[in-house]
Amino acid sequence: MIKTIPSKSSTISRQVASVLITCLAACSSAAIGQTPTPTPETEKKNKAAAQTATPASTVQDKTNDQTGQQDTNNTPQKKEKRGSFVVAPIPISSPAFGSGMLLILAYVFQFDREDKISPPSWLGGAGAFTNNGTRGLALGGRLYLKENKYQTTFAYVKGKVKLDFFGIGRIPGRPAISVPLKIDGTAYFGEAMRNVGHNIFVGARFQYRNLGIGIDGPPVEGGFELPAIDIKSVSAALGFHIQRDKRDSTFYPTKGSLFDFTGDFFDPAFGSRRRYQAYKIAYNGFRELKPKHVLAYRAMACSANGSVPFYDLCFYGYNNDVRGYTTGEFQNRRMFAGQAEYRLDWRKRLGFVAFGGIGGIARDWRSFRSDGLLPGAGVGLRFKLDKTNHINYRIDVGVGRAGRTVTIGVGEAF
Repeated sequence: MIKTIPSKSSTISRQVASVLITCLAACSSAAIGQTPTPTPETEKKNKAAAQTATPASTVQDKTNDQTGQQDTNNTPQKKEKRGSFVVAPIPISSPAFGSGMLLILAYVFQFDREDKISPPSWLGGAGAFTNNGTRGLALGGRLYLKENKYQTTFAYVKGKVKLDFFGIGRIPGRPAISVPLKIDGTAYFGEAMRNVGHNIFVGARFQYRNLGIGIDGPPVEGGFELPAIDIKSVSAALGFHIQRDKRDSTFYPTKGSLFDFTGDFFDPAFGSRRRYQAYKIAYNGFRELKPKHVLAYRAMACSANGSVPFYDLCFYGYNNDVRGYTTGEFQNRRMFAGQAEYRLDWRKRLGFVAFGGIGGIARDWRSFRSDGLLPGAGVGLRFKLDKTNHINYRIDVGVGRAGRTVTIGVGEAF
């Protein structure tokens, strides 16, 4: 099975939105070679330089005054481009969705030309189609404002999906029973965050989804049964997002760490048919063992509480936690995963990785069993697309208890 998963954001069903919104957010910036988010030390240096530097025009004026000469150079100055357009076609091939294409069109630009601290902002759209009838369109953007003091992300997704769903609480080693589902609808997402110091961002988020869900064919004996409340499903939530980013690069970190914590509260007061909560927490660490050799590691946990619809459960294998598993084979209310990756930036544009990890799913935290753990391991090839920001094209082969996967994407797995 081959699945295309460009790294990093969120969802019509969790599967389709991860392809559309996540690709829109990650691939558009990766393809253009976006400048990494500055570290606190870099911000201080840039601000000091901006305060002490003498404008070139002032220097020129002083020189002319001293020599009594006028600047007679009337050669037109070439206007600096504000941004660049990005077009990125990405192939998709998966037993769940079929084979097809994801096409991304984005405009990457500096929101304020005088702002030398903020990373580039972007606006764009993504469209996906496969041969099993899956179709999707996503529009959105991310803006960095006031020297990276504020960040805002927004997205709109509309589409229809056909996929195989393996049910809730599948036990490893037992035969898999899948049910073909069809999902169509729209989704909205918005988030605003503020830098409170030391690259710690805190903010609020809102999401709304209106979905129509059905079984694509006759019922499958022993398979997942769709609850009546989810045939016409509306989910809406207010949430929070806390992040601390101390990496030296957003694309190929060699040192530092990234902490991420989100909570979403779905409630009828916001228009949701079900009342439930979803939490995710993750920590990524990076250490340069020697030049061109990096050890990266990640630990994460997910918890879904209350009357959770199947599409908002914790999905194992989602967001590359852990590679070797197809998203949708294993899901439940609780999940944890840990993994490590050894990265070698070999020579010229080539690189290699070796990775391994383990995790599991369960209905509650007390129900995890050693014989139900889901280990995975594999190797990968990297080809450097952008030397300046070290943005890699990624191909990973992972092996797990349920089979193997081949993952293709832009950027590192985490």
